[in-house]
Amino acid sequence: MSEAASTVLIVEDDAVIRRLVSEALRNEGFGVEAAEDAAEMDAILVRTRPDLVILDVMLPGEDGLSICRRLHAHERFPILMLSAKSDEIDRVVGLETGADDYLVKPFGPRELIARVRAMLRRGPRVHSPLGRRFSVGSLTVDLDARQVIDAQSAPVALTSAEFDLFACFIQRPRRVLTRDQIGKWTRGRIPDPLDRSIDMIVSRLRRKLDRSSKDANLISTVRNGGYLLTAHVTPV
Repeated sequence: MSEAASTVLIVEDDAVIRRLVSEALRNEGFGVEAAEDAAEMDAILVRTRPDLVILDVMLPGEDGLSICRRLHAHERFPILMLSAKSDEIDRVVGLETGADDYLVKPFGPRELIARVRAMLRRGPRVHSPLGRRFSVGSLTVDLDARQVIDAQSAPVALTSAEFDLFACFIQRPRRVLTRDQIGKWTRGRIPDPLDRSIDMIVSRLRRKLDRSSKDANLISTVRNGGYLLTAHVTPV
């Protein structure tokens, strides 16, 4: 999908920030929808499906964390959360609720656009040299359809960031991946040393896979190394 064809939904109650973000995106060729609260967002989602949502944490009525949980349960588009809170615990909470990335206010338009582009690129960049479908332990994964199915033929609900991370491991089975490598291959950038978002997504993905798979510890932590997908990957 080209950027010109991509639509971004902004959910932000601050009119000034909402306008500035909208203008920055439109200037780069994106389609833009804007809402000031959950009610306006829901009305927009009835008539259109965005390719990405930019969601403020502090909103009147239903807050951003609640909205993120709700969207994560029913939608597949990536979510970029905005917050004035820069503490690590706030970033962790945002990622744990289902956000794919987290941007602290104040931020510059260049960083915002870079984050949006990186998140939109994740889907098209995911491809498998092993084939379209393959088994990972007791799971079946279709990279093109972006689906993970457990042994009981039930879908495993993953966020966009979680699926991209899983695909990154699948394309490099039985290989230790560092945080820098994972950041480069899934986000197009090497993470800041203090950025723990990759570790949070690995932890979140590992919990979901352990609940859905018959195989224990599909993703292991290698001390002073990184992370390793331990299961065998077989084309199907």
